[in-house]
Amino acid sequence: MASIYLDHNATTALDNSVLESMLPWMTSQAGNPTSRHIFGRAARDAVEHARAQVAEACGAYTSQVVFTSCGTEANNFAVKGMTEIKSATTARQILTSAIEHPCVSRPAIAMQRYGYVNQRIVVDADGKVDLEKFKLQLNAPTGLVSVMLANNETGVIQELDIITEAARSAGAFMHTDAVQALGKINLNFADLNVNAMTISSHKIHGPQGAAALIVDKKLDLPPLLHGGGQERGLRSGTENVAAIVGFGAACELAISNLANFSAHTTALRNQLEQGLQALAANIFGKHAARIPNTSFFSIDSIEGETLVMALDRKGYAVASGSACSSDSTEPSHVLLAMGVPADVARGAIRVSFSASNTSAQVASFLATLNNEILRLRQLTAIAA
Repeated sequence: MASIYLDHNATTALDNSVLESMLPWMTSQAGNPTSRHIFGRAARDAVEHARAQVAEACGAYTSQVVFTSCGTEANNFAVKGMTEIKSATTARQILTSAIEHPCVSRPAIAMQRYGYVNQRIVVDADGKVDLEKFKLQLNAPTGLVSVMLANNETGVIQELDIITEAARSAGAFMHTDAVQALGKINLNFADLNVNAMTISSHKIHGPQGAAALIVDKKLDLPPLLHGGGQERGLRSGTENVAAIVGFGAACELAISNLANFSAHTTALRNQLEQGLQALAANIFGKHAARIPNTSFFSIDSIEGETLVMALDRKGYAVASGSACSSDSTEPSHVLLAMGVPADVARGAIRVSFSASNTSAQVASFLATLNNEILRLRQLTAIAA
């Protein structure tokens, strides 16, 4: 039985054309990008070409792109580095939305050991920042605000322009985790007006092991790693040339396919959610603007983890929430922050599409989902 992959927000398959761009740097090219000889210069040229591709994909200048190994590293770099800039001021409050990925919320909490105060920004029932309550929180001296552009579980898109304007007017630095936005909606660093933004390769059919923090050139960010001075002195260490080259190629591919991706995955999500409504599913964030490929839902009286495993046995790979929190038995913190009751949140299932998914796959998924729901409810009735 062939498996159907419906978990593209967790990671995506490496595109063949991206792999082709990487292969020379994994097989025959041995130059260190800091070396002066012809091999080193070739590697440096490849890294800088990729940097230009990444910058083009997110509306930034090449000088603003700092390569990292993953989105988690970039988010930690932003949160810890930007609060360090503010360390000499009285602005000791860090505000992060209640629906942030743990690689933003946990470093913010960790900064409390150094005298910072981390407060969560409340979201409404649609998963959007409560703007009025957020503005009240800014009355306290605030060093950093971090709000993700598109949520990895619900897909809900924040009104980041309003959030950023309020944060910067209050004298705070502004960071956004845009990992789930890249390649799915138009993304422009300059228009967002944030101080720093995180993006990642493996969410857009690029390789794992490459990501970037896009940094405002006016931001005097302290180095993450000291050493040989790579990445403008902000992240020393020999660059992962093959992964960076792949990241650049994936960015170029994603932007060229953006319109088709949006139309195709929107149609698949609409088909899915029409079927889910017939099953009386709870669809989270459905009244808010969302990235086009994502649907997060639950079925009453069915445990999400149980349903995920049942669907996996039938050949469908879906998720019960964030892949990086899949070892947790607790309900989704995103749904709890949205006011969803814990028993409903425990049933949550995420489906996230790519351009490779088809309408026929959605139809077969819905049929299988219906059968598994009936089977699990019958088992529950027998057990009772």
